[in-house]
Amino acid sequence: MISAREVERAVAEGQIIEDYPEDVRGPSCLMLGSGEGRPIHVVCSPKDEYLAIITAYVPDPSQWSPDFRRRVP
Repeated sequence: MISAREVERAVAEGQIIEDYPEDVRGPSCLMLGSGEGRPIHVVCSPKDEYLAIITAYVPDPSQWSPDFRRRVP
């Protein structure tokens, strides 16, 4: 479970690690932030009047580099 506070913190203090300018939902990005002692990934898309949160998840260490910034091939 990921709290709204964790998502807010990840977006406010995190870093963009992947950019998706051609996403079918509109331009979006993957952000890496931290929440309650764990990494959090948040996919979001800026809209005119709000920031759409598409998904938020705790990344699987087997699918990401140790710093959770790059996908493992």
